[in-house]
Amino acid sequence: MEAGRQRQGRLWSNLKEVCDLLHIPAAVSVLSEDLLFQHVQFKTGQRVHTIGQVFDTLYIVNSGFLKTVLIDEFGNEQVLSFPMKGDMLGVDGIHTRHYASEAVALSDCDLILLPFKKLAQLGRTHAELENMLYGVMSRELVREQAMIGMLGALSAEARVARFLVNLAERFGAMGYSSKLFNLRMTRHEIGSYLGLTLETVSRTLSAFNEIGLITVDQRTIGIKDPDALKSLRRLPPSRNRVKQNARKAEAEAAAANAVPPAPALAPA
Repeated sequence: MEAGRQRQGRLWSNLKEVCDLLHIPAAVSVLSEDLLFQHVQFKTGQRVHTIGQVFDTLYIVNSGFLKTVLIDEFGNEQVLSFPMKGDMLGVDGIHTRHYASEAVALSDCDLILLPFKKLAQLGRTHAELENMLYGVMSRELVREQAMIGMLGALSAEARVARFLVNLAERFGAMGYSSKLFNLRMTRHEIGSYLGLTLETVSRTLSAFNEIGLITVDQRTIGIKDPDALKSLRRLPPSRNRVKQNARKAEAEAAAANAVPPAPALAPA
């Protein structure tokens, strides 16, 4: 594992390691090797917590990928987020003491458990730690608000473009490639998250591939032009894209078939 130590056959992390994972300053006043938080592993498809389950724990993603969802009375899912390394889960359970969403592992995951009672006790005696945890929760809220704003203001194509850019940036921040990565979520799940149909997501990814913004190979995405993706508002009509690609192909063929100039003759 990337952080932690073994104790009684299980992996644990101290508070400094937890703070580092959350990208917040370590709470010096409570730094102690005796204050440890347990890791738990989840397999792909396993549920971390379910809607209505009694809330007692916050979770931090140490490795792996998940989704959080709401499920209506007919069993339909609405994807809320795709947590990954450094993200916190379970905040929605604080208010009612029951989790309001369901968290499911999209890959094998390693999560750090933060018992809420322990955090509350520490917060009462160490205001520094309490303020930092509030900051983490606020950061999650700001991210969700930005997502809501994006859904209301951007076209379908721009939503997909922004999603890819954000994902690439997050992979880069974790030390992975921001140019080539695998999507852990399905196109249907991406559509649910972005408020789009599966068909729209698939068609948009194909169009991005067609005009050279990305490459697509099953779930593997290559980012070719991140600046164009960031600034994209709408795609040109498909007829125009066909013409652009035809002109590009003609130019490439002409360049390939061009006769190179004869080398200059050396003086006698």
